[in-house]
Amino acid sequence: MTTTEEARPPPRLGRSALAVLAGLAANVVLAMLADQLMYALAVFPRPPAVSSETGPYLIATAYRAAFGVAGSWLAARLAPSRPMRHALILGGIGLVLCAAGLVAAFSMDLGPVWYPIALLVMTPACAWLGGVLGARR
Repeated sequence: MTTTEEARPPPRLGRSALAVLAGLAANVVLAMLADQLMYALAVFPRPPAVSSETGPYLIATAYRAAFGVAGSWLAARLAPSRPMRHALILGGIGLVLCAAGLVAAFSMDLGPVWYPIALLVMTPACAWLGGVLGARR
């Protein structure tokens, strides 16, 4: 074994998985709560209505970016080691979910197509920023 291998702690898969799941749960729960608040304040039209206005989607994009950073920050903070890797794994999960949303947006009338594209584009940056912030101990 080399010195770097001796200094590196053994992988803790359970804690790593929980860190990523906690970041994902925080992101999803915060977004759902914010969505419900926007419905309650009549900023968003009640489902199944789809708005063609840009304003509500800009608001949703902004808070989803903030929650993406927060979820990645949490994953990085809870990570037993390599916090940036955990944040980026969460970002990868987010990319898969955003890609599915983009496919759904093309196949159904769910609002403007730029919205899921924006989410897809900003997800890696949000994961990276959350990882940078979370890695500061």
